[in-house]
Amino acid sequence: MSNALTVTAPEGLPFIDFEREFDAPVARVFAAHRDPALVAQWSGPDGYVADVKEWDFRTGGAWHYVHRGPEGDEYAFRGTFHTVRENEFAVQTFEFLGFPDVVSIESLTFEDLGDGRTRLRGHAVYPTLEARDGMVASGMETGMSEGYDRLEAIVTA
Repeated sequence: MSNALTVTAPEGLPFIDFEREFDAPVARVFAAHRDPALVAQWSGPDGYVADVKEWDFRTGGAWHYVHRGPEGDEYAFRGTFHTVRENEFAVQTFEFLGFPDVVSIESLTFEDLGDGRTRLRGHAVYPTLEARDGMVASGMETGMSEGYDRLEAIVTA
């Protein structure tokens, strides 16, 4: 795929950086992050269903969703949106309820590349290196890659 996800987890540092380009304008990519119905369509790994319980993508808003796997297993996540700037930037907390009290702080930057293309950059900081390594080992890169492939299909439709 021409727009592959890149994930970097530097050795010895408690953060993850990721980057993905989309063949769609910033406004469409941002809108797909704001609209809970669209988030439910692209969030998570292939074969999982996202049940969005709460999604208030604005400064001070909160979010909560549950991913349900093909075997009926459930994975719940929640957080708050600290800052959201239209078509530009968002900062949120991220907590996997399977490991409560381990909260990361994530930023998303929506960059206009011109010619109707967007670069999405993320930076997620974890409270410990062990928490970061646990996230990396969880298969998050595969889930993110599959989800962003579905996001690409939505924003280019």
